[in-house]
Amino acid sequence: MTAALIFSLALQVVAADSVSSQVDAAAPDAQERAIVVASKLFGESFLLAEMFAQLLESRGMAVERRLGLGATQMTFRGLLTGDIDVYPEYTGTGLVAILNEDPTGTPAEVFRRVATVFRERWGIHWMPPLGFENTYAIAVRRESAERDSLRTLSDLARVAPNYIGGFTPDFIGRRDGLVGLQEAYGLRTKEVRSLLQAVKYRALAGGDVDVIDGYSTDGLINRYDLVVLTDDRNFFPPYEAAPLVSRRLWETRPEAVRALSELAGIIDVETMRGLNRRLEVDGDEVEDVARDALRALGLIEGPALRIIRGQNSSTTGSFLSYFWARRGETLALTLRHLWLVMASLTGAILVAVPFGLLLERARVGAEAAIRAVGLLQTIPSIALLAFMIPLLGIGVLPAVVALFLYSLFPIVRNTYTGIRDADPVAVNSARSLGMTEGQILRYVRLPLAAPVIMAGIRTAGVITVGTATLAAFIGAGGLGDPIVAGLALADTRMILAGAIPAALLALCVDAVLSLIEWAVTPRGVTV
Repeated sequence: MTAALIFSLALQVVAADSVSSQVDAAAPDAQERAIVVASKLFGESFLLAEMFAQLLESRGMAVERRLGLGATQMTFRGLLTGDIDVYPEYTGTGLVAILNEDPTGTPAEVFRRVATVFRERWGIHWMPPLGFENTYAIAVRRESAERDSLRTLSDLARVAPNYIGGFTPDFIGRRDGLVGLQEAYGLRTKEVRSLLQAVKYRALAGGDVDVIDGYSTDGLINRYDLVVLTDDRNFFPPYEAAPLVSRRLWETRPEAVRALSELAGIIDVETMRGLNRRLEVDGDEVEDVARDALRALGLIEGPALRIIRGQNSSTTGSFLSYFWARRGETLALTLRHLWLVMASLTGAILVAVPFGLLLERARVGAEAAIRAVGLLQTIPSIALLAFMIPLLGIGVLPAVVALFLYSLFPIVRNTYTGIRDADPVAVNSARSLGMTEGQILRYVRLPLAAPVIMAGIRTAGVITVGTATLAAFIGAGGLGDPIVAGLALADTRMILAGAIPAALLALCVDAVLSLIEWAVTPRGVTV
């Protein structure tokens, strides 16, 4: 451990002790609130977050896990809003992706820079680094390296126009990622494909892409016998891993700060690479790997809770046995998913049906209004969820609001169309009998329009069930949780454990809504 690290650790502990008495007197509720530990969407981030969580739990603190929250900006926004308390981050990522500064400096310089600016600008604190650096690793297949004599990134730039790149979405848009590589090396591939962390290794091994971005501690690099190209121009900045802590946790939970400080400087690169190999190659459960790592470091004793993959689950055996072993967790996730769907869909019905009726009465500008609502459908669902974070934070509320907005268009469109096109003969006959417009709407037009309106509601229902799986990216839970975790950990069965129940739930929701449609449709009206 370097002198700078010891000094930094001392400052952390002293500062934590200095707020302890204030917390006891001014914030008793903070001691009872669960500490929210989050991660980004790749295996190492899952593992480090689980280590944070288990370490805090071993010290008697309640923890809530929100793993797999997506890209850097989304996770950091959750820290700013106070929806999460700590997640593992990398100093180079903080420098470039969050502070938008040039990717330069020694490890000590980069740490001092991000620690100072984050504290002064947002009150967010970088804990001392964990002891290893995980920089970007640009990798190719061994046969490609041998065929084209590739050893460095400069060599890759020479043949890049003939290569297809498979990069993570985060890497594609970052200055310390593909954008910077293009400037520093003139590296421009024939095609760029956006791939998730676990998927891109399979794509490279299978020949679907020719070069990928990885991380220097990835266990999958050795598994697929890939060649990591040397950054001969020293483009990538230092990426020291460290806990990034919210203002609230720093100021109100000094015992948590002290516990996390115990991890400072004790995880080296070889240890982290071995842990990642167990997770990504051997298929061990993230809770087991985290527990074993903490026990080997002398930080905890005894068993850990199983959170992500469910108790008694195994990486061997059939999918049915795997699914049965985690049936209780799957049921809880399904109920949570159903709640998200019903809350958003009910709200959309209560707003969209009256709005469609109002548009039919006004007629003027109705199509323009409907098209304006339809613009919401053009926003990618994950982007709409991200837009909610600055306004509503992360969790259930922004997810419900986003799903509500996505549900509006088919219901508004079908309500307007159904009422407008209700059988003209029946409507004119009702007027001839002296019925008022309100009576005609209630007793003639609405019953005749019921099948069309319900068709819009059924469409919105099925869409919402599918879209709700993305709510896991902002910590709302539901069946998206195992899908997100499976994508990060390259676990096909975990993905199916979320995807299959979600598909069945969509069928069930549509079946229930079809029964409601049958019940509200007058006999004799064609459905």
